[in-house]
Amino acid sequence: MKIISLDPAQCRPEPDAGMGALRTERGNLPLESVDVAARISGLIAGVEVTQGFRNPFDVALEATYVVPLPDRAAVTAFTMEADGRVIEGVLKERGQARADYDRALSEGRRAALAEEDRPDVFTITVGNILPGERVTVRLTLSQPLPYEDGAATFRFPLVVAPRYIPGAPLDGAPAGGGVAPDTGAVPDASRITPPVLLPGFPHPVRLSLRADVDPAGLELREMASSLHVVEREGTTVELRPGERLDRDFILRLSFEASTALLLDGEGTFQLTVVPPALEEARVPRDVVLLLDRSGSMTGWKMVAARRAAARIVDTLTSGDRFAVLTFDSVVEQAFDGLRPASDRNRYRAVEHLSRVDARGGTELLAPLHQAISLLTAVPSVEERPEAAAAGSARDRVVVLVTDGQVGNEDQILEQAGGALSAMRVHVVGIDRAVNAGFLGRLAGLGAGRCELVESEDRLDAAMEQIHRRIGAPLVTDLSLKGLDLEPDTVTHLGSIFPGVPLTVSGRYRNGFTGQSTARGAGPVTGGIIDRDTSHASDQGAARHEEAITIRGLAGGSPWEQTVPGTVVSNPALRAIWARAHLRDLEDRYAMGEHDLESRIVETSTTYGVLCRFTAYVAVDTRQVTDGAPEHRVIQPVEPPSGWELPAMPAAPSGMMFTTMAAAAPMPGGFAAEVSGFDDSGSGRPVRAAGPAPRLRPAGMPKLGFGKAVPPQVPVRHQLDLVLPQLVAELERLKTVATDRLAYLADLGSRLAALASYLGGHDELSALAGELEAAERPGADADALWARAVEVLTRLTGGSSETGERRPFWKRG
Repeated sequence: MKIISLDPAQCRPEPDAGMGALRTERGNLPLESVDVAARISGLIAGVEVTQGFRNPFDVALEATYVVPLPDRAAVTAFTMEADGRVIEGVLKERGQARADYDRALSEGRRAALAEEDRPDVFTITVGNILPGERVTVRLTLSQPLPYEDGAATFRFPLVVAPRYIPGAPLDGAPAGGGVAPDTGAVPDASRITPPVLLPGFPHPVRLSLRADVDPAGLELREMASSLHVVEREGTTVELRPGERLDRDFILRLSFEASTALLLDGEGTFQLTVVPPALEEARVPRDVVLLLDRSGSMTGWKMVAARRAAARIVDTLTSGDRFAVLTFDSVVEQAFDGLRPASDRNRYRAVEHLSRVDARGGTELLAPLHQAISLLTAVPSVEERPEAAAAGSARDRVVVLVTDGQVGNEDQILEQAGGALSAMRVHVVGIDRAVNAGFLGRLAGLGAGRCELVESEDRLDAAMEQIHRRIGAPLVTDLSLKGLDLEPDTVTHLGSIFPGVPLTVSGRYRNGFTGQSTARGAGPVTGGIIDRDTSHASDQGAARHEEAITIRGLAGGSPWEQTVPGTVVSNPALRAIWARAHLRDLEDRYAMGEHDLESRIVETSTTYGVLCRFTAYVAVDTRQVTDGAPEHRVIQPVEPPSGWELPAMPAAPSGMMFTTMAAAAPMPGGFAAEVSGFDDSGSGRPVRAAGPAPRLRPAGMPKLGFGKAVPPQVPVRHQLDLVLPQLVAELERLKTVATDRLAYLADLGSRLAALASYLGGHDELSALAGELEAAERPGADADALWARAVEVLTRLTGGSSETGERRPFWKRG
């Protein structure tokens, strides 16, 4: 081997390179500063985030920053400042906002765009920044503070960590400028994978964060920052200079919460119920513990995860049954099936956990399907009335220990969310930059708890809480009565757990109090409203005190509490409710209710809260350039603290995630044996020698005759189970220009697998049969291609003339 020295001028880095980027004289990173100013009052925080951009180049610039924000925060305002002018952002349907932004840039005007890609991942784009110019953008948020065991937590994420991207790459233009290609499982992967700087990059973004705390009449006993060095003056906490954007900011505030009903006087309520002093009911449990052993769990996270999982096993009693699954790209079991939680079996499980090391990719769907299969194989109380009569009902529990760093959140909710909603799902998130948004969504589906652990020091305190939460909740089957609640506006009620106040919000009809009118029926259970008609004749005369009664079952016995209301002047109540309501609607959309899109957009624009289907756009009226910017940069992010990223400077960030895509399931979550990929650039898998493998959804159980069946999930239409896959197949199909017959034959086999997954679908099966004939001599490629486009366009809800409605992340 011979090493030759080169003149640095011969090997200059790309000007907008990510990992390993060097600093030029004037810099090459457009983001100069991030300032976070929080005003905390009780259990609500108002936050203003200010980002400063500067163009270091000699031509007009478009800068993109993939920014994390709290997953439960409501973004209610967006502004852009440049050249002494302040431009207010307008909230619009996402495609319209993008069209306005693109038009402004093409006309030489400044513009800025704020979009949501995940509940906690947003994209800020600022276009036509002039050479040497500084532009400032501001986001205004309202954020609820979770409270448990005597402390509220203000968590503000500061970095988007690399996420595992499963699935085969899609053809066509990428949706964003990130380092990972879009795939069938994560069709917007390129929007959530910004490049990562080398560790220790010498010129980080300037960060400032200040939190002013008003205990709102409560006794504030302690304030503690978990991961950052702070300075405190009275009830104000501020980061010391030099802190980096590489981990979540976490501030815990110790005080006693109280039961309260807050009314904003404009139709929004927020109810907080402190757990009652009740004995915890001991119900036998069937528990499936899932431990993430993927590559992102390397280091302290794997140590903490093993300890957490072992502690969970120790909480089981002789009346429980359990299974332990560890997973990365494959799933391993401590033993087959559910076993009694005897001393011997618990020892075997802990021994298995002690041998687990981090490796591979985060293939989360397969272990979730396996957990669902294990728990649904056990007869339920409804199926065994004699067991219920004998008092032997069992609680079905899934416990997931992970950092949650996956990109296919919607795919997971779509394929497993319905089944998980019939179980209790607890999640333990371990990371300093945890995917809190997704983990909270999973726990919310199953009326469970999400506990976040940001350090080994925090683990012992968190495990005490986890130990208490995994037991049966204090009160279940909750419902609300009182006010005149608007249908389908109450956020998920869940259950009441020890040490965790229940918080629920919703909308009520202003101007009527007490018993509600004879409109609708049934209790509010997960958002359905109890309307008592027995007092309808008294409506005109009776003006009861504004109050809500919450009812439920505690240890099998009825329990209720009435909470009087207090009117407060706080617009954050409405924004926080709207954010939670939109998140519920978006989760239902991800699980198959695609007709909710217009309702989501209407709710977002009516209440002025950003969501995935809308965007804020700020457009300057003045022309500053001759046209669109000549240079574009996506801002690299810091490597997350505590992560062990690849050591090779030339490797793109997220390599341990994206390079595994070739070995991951095929689009739509279908597994097949492949021996590699062809070299034509199409990305088509090359099957291994021997008979063609039978495709089936990865992780799905097989029934008789080799047929795979989907989990029993509530959907409005059978085809909704595979609609995203069909949309992706149609988009790829329209880009195929060469070797059409081979592609169509492969498409036929994938569509046959989709039809099998649905338990049979006449149109899909017929089209699959036609396309598989593409391998026969004399097949007409053009006719088959046109036929496939026609059928897929119809099945996905579009028309062959106009094309299907584009996914919301590609509109504009």
